[in-house]
Amino acid sequence: MPSQNWYSMSDPAIVTELCHSLRQIRLQQNFTQEQLADKAGLSRSAISEMENGKTAVSLITIVQVLRALEQLQVLNVWKSSAVESPLQVAKFTAKGRLRASGKGIRNNTTKEKSKW
Repeated sequence: MPSQNWYSMSDPAIVTELCHSLRQIRLQQNFTQEQLADKAGLSRSAISEMENGKTAVSLITIVQVLRALEQLQVLNVWKSSAVESPLQVAKFTAKGRLRASGKGIRNNTTKEKSKW
């Protein structure tokens, strides 16, 4: 199946598509709506309405269904890696400025002292 153009879809259409995907996962795992509902702690009618796009679905409900289907790993795409802000990086690197040559700042004690 080609990837969705999520940006061209309305919010309700995206939710409907997600719920249809949950239905496909349920069917692949050979669960009935009743079995999934029991495992997720929901009513069978809630599962049916969710899969058919007849009701608004909360994120909590989606998480319950994902947990029951043992598919919580799909939430990994929402995790972001910790990235320092450019301002924080500049703040910490400004303290120990190094020369581009990599030789560091010259030590004046090794130079001959002026006779003046």
